[in-house]
Amino acid sequence: MKSANVAPGREMAMQDNRAYAYYPGCSLHATAKEYDLSARAICAALGVELREVPGWNCCGASSAHGRDHLLSTTLAARNLALVEEMGLEEVAVPCAACFNRLAVAGHELREDASLAEEVRGVLERPLQGKAKARALLDVVARDVGTERIRDAVVRPLEGLKVACYYGCLLVRPPRALETDERVEDPQSLDELVRAMGGEPVEWPHKTECCGAGLSLTRTDVVRKLSADILKMARECGADCIVCACPLCMTNLDMRQGEALKAAGERFRIPVLYFTELMALAMGIPDAERWLKMHFVDASAVARRETAAANGMEAEQ
Repeated sequence: MKSANVAPGREMAMQDNRAYAYYPGCSLHATAKEYDLSARAICAALGVELREVPGWNCCGASSAHGRDHLLSTTLAARNLALVEEMGLEEVAVPCAACFNRLAVAGHELREDASLAEEVRGVLERPLQGKAKARALLDVVARDVGTERIRDAVVRPLEGLKVACYYGCLLVRPPRALETDERVEDPQSLDELVRAMGGEPVEWPHKTECCGAGLSLTRTDVVRKLSADILKMARECGADCIVCACPLCMTNLDMRQGEALKAAGERFRIPVLYFTELMALAMGIPDAERWLKMHFVDASAVARRETAAANGMEAEQ
């Protein structure tokens, strides 16, 4: 497997390749295309094979889980059954909300035999309960590992101060998600930033909720929660925020203008997916083009890295 997006001369050794089923979810085929493109590009460059689940359906993260437990579990279970039919054991999920739904449903199906039987009856297809959902962030940070990522960096993020924002859905509930992240102080994203030469800032809002589930029904609440996160990132000296969720990106990037109403001050803080920041550091050719899809101009981060790589002062 060879990707046209791999920087010349930087393709990784492929002897450690590992294949994962890949569940993009609705957002990555629509409003978060840059997340999908950058995720596929960095994984190809790192020798991680992603096989998109054929015929996948919505996981129900936006509303189904709050209205009908059987429906929401069955929506997620069908995707896990499709992964089993692919002959794979793990599915890599970029979106934190989708990951949470697939992981929680998988855990409930393994723990509750009567629920699993009921879901099989609705699905009318085999479901063994063996497929496991993994956050793409976890796959990259733990399976690929920081040493391999460090070796792939051609444009180190020297001096770049990054607020690593995990949100709430990557880490809660920990028992169901079967994650070894510290719930109140997760570290995988921080470790990635360090491996790329950047500086993760210490800040208390790593796992604060941005109100993603209320984006359409309580925008007043979302504006307040998002403004609090943006304000804290700025006060802690961050040059940018990095996240791993399309819903978080929408609230923190698209709603910065609205946050002005809640906080009484203007924000212009670039927000990037962690895969986009990795693509910049790894010198993947399309990385700067993806940043143009954002509401808040994130190209300053790219210009800064280009100037640093060339030993120049970044333009303002």
